Amino acid sequence: MPIRILMVDDDIDYVEVLRQTLDLEGIATRAVHTGADALTEARSWQPDVVLLDLMLPGMDGFAVCQALRRESSAAAIMVTSLGEEVDRIVGLEVGADDYVCKPFNPRELIARIRAVLRRTRQGPADQRHLGSGNLQVDGAARRAFLDGKELELPLREFELLSALMGRSGQALSRQRLYELVWHGQPAVDSRTLDAHVRALREKIEPDPAEPTRIVTLRGLGYRFDG
Repeated sequence: MPIRILMVDDDIDYVEVLRQTLDLEGIATRAVHTGADALTEARSWQPDVVLLDLMLPGMDGFAVCQALRRESSAAAIMVTSLGEEVDRIVGLEVGADDYVCKPFNPRELIARIRAVLRRTRQGPADQRHLGSGNLQVDGAARRAFLDGKELELPLREFELLSALMGRSGQALSRQRLYELVWHGQPAVDSRTLDAHVRALREKIEPDPAEPTRIVTLRGLGYRFDG
């Protein structure tokens, strides 16, 4: 089956150019121009990836991404002209799996799409069942539970949690975590890792301001204390 890409952008000319590029790759595409239409189309068509512009009329890309995470298994890639670091961090915190800023090389975008899908379809390398008190991770099913209630984790948050829990008690450098979860990308001096750790702490820590599970190792990285 061809990859299914749902493009969500109010720039009709941009969408048409991108559609032609993706068509040449044998990728099936559909396009909508509002956040509300994006959610409707995602429910009915069930795309593999949603390319989501941040600035949309009415419901913005952040809100759409949050809604998608609640009701869709599609990977979400933010595609926007806003390149400020705060926008990238917020995008990741609300569940985006990757973030590309306009203008971009279409070949780079296609490579990112395929990389996200490899991780989505293959799942994390660690397929074991992992447990720490009231926190449980089923690697084979790609599901995590806290107090018996399933957590809503985007792909990379899940992989980061699996990487940390699977090496409980070990000091993991930022470089090592980027290798395990992002396969060396993005650059180790970016804030991507910190944004994902912050999002995970909000979901699994009794007090995210005083984390006891994902511990910061200043100047090095992080450690999971089971």
